[in-house]
Amino acid sequence: MSEIAVILVAAGDGARLGAGIPKALVKVGELTLLEHALLNILKVKNLAQIVVASHEDRVEEFSAIAKKTVGTEVSISFTPGGLTRQGSIANALTALNPSIDVVLVHDSARCFAPTEVFDRVAAAVQETGLGVVPVLLVADTIKQVNQNVVLGTVDRDELRIAQTPQGFTKDSLLNAYKNASAEFTDDSSLFQSTGVAMKSVLGDSLSFKITVPADLEYAELLVAGTREMRSGIGTDVHRFASTPTPLYLGTLLWPGEQGLEGHSDGDSIAHAIVDALLSAAGLGDIGSNFGVDRPEYSGANGSVFISSTLELLHKAGWEVVNVSVQLIGNKPKLAPRREEVQAALTVLVGAPVTVGATTTDGLGFLGSSEGVAAVATALIQKPKGRL
Repeated sequence: MSEIAVILVAAGDGARLGAGIPKALVKVGELTLLEHALLNILKVKNLAQIVVASHEDRVEEFSAIAKKTVGTEVSISFTPGGLTRQGSIANALTALNPSIDVVLVHDSARCFAPTEVFDRVAAAVQETGLGVVPVLLVADTIKQVNQNVVLGTVDRDELRIAQTPQGFTKDSLLNAYKNASAEFTDDSSLFQSTGVAMKSVLGDSLSFKITVPADLEYAELLVAGTREMRSGIGTDVHRFASTPTPLYLGTLLWPGEQGLEGHSDGDSIAHAIVDALLSAAGLGDIGSNFGVDRPEYSGANGSVFISSTLELLHKAGWEVVNVSVQLIGNKPKLAPRREEVQAALTVLVGAPVTVGATTTDGLGFLGSSEGVAAVATALIQKPKGRL
């Protein structure tokens, strides 16, 4: 069974992208292009080695990111980039393990290329012994132009858009680079220049190349679209205690204010947040998770419930996007401490939390200052799956 190596070209400075850092270190979502590419490469069948042609000034940084992503699953090597793409790959070829049979050369700028394309290219190389390039059909009409004068229309039925990864037997690729007589924009062109045949297989639209800011915006939309998002609503009501009791709202102590009755600290804001988060994740409610039959929660601060709820969400794969809470009642007055409450809750939740307040215009038990209520909404998200 053939052993496969992937050379990942990640040495570009990304000048056209305008990010001010090497292109492979630019993030899409929470991951760099380098990480996105490696996560797809790791699933390639019979993968034995990855060689990263890194930006020449930041090999150590590339190495740290890649090793964290790859772990010990597969052998990984790092070589500095050259002055050109071709030079970067020439450097990477020197790091190939002797046991490698098939080499796939891929661009980190095509970081969403599906694993299936890698496997398709590798299988074609093993079957034919030829060089293999993934391609897409040309959808647009193509014109031949010279100095803005249209000379004619090219038959698009014979045209294809070349992508990566491009695959070769190791020996044939080494020989092609040894005998290269010019600079080429991709390995298939270099390979053919030495008189060796190339074969094409079907590529994938997700193998698009991130080159300019518009490409990066499209990539961000793709990643955002792979997240499942849910919202939840939570409410909580507590009456004021009949005996002197400290008041806690938003996990903070409110000196000089009468406290609320409850099994714990009666923090309506914190409890409403908990119910909203649990509701969004489909994990029950505050009663089913932290009920009055649990003595360890007697008198507990609202932060205990929020922290425990976040643990439940994280175990289920969810993360919080934001939370909004409205306090309902005549007292205490929220405005003087609104920013303080919001800041404390934002740190605790790890996502933006906003807090507002209103009254019932004297109606009901809230209007007669018998207690307070809070209504919270929460938005959470988790990945649906990798691109």
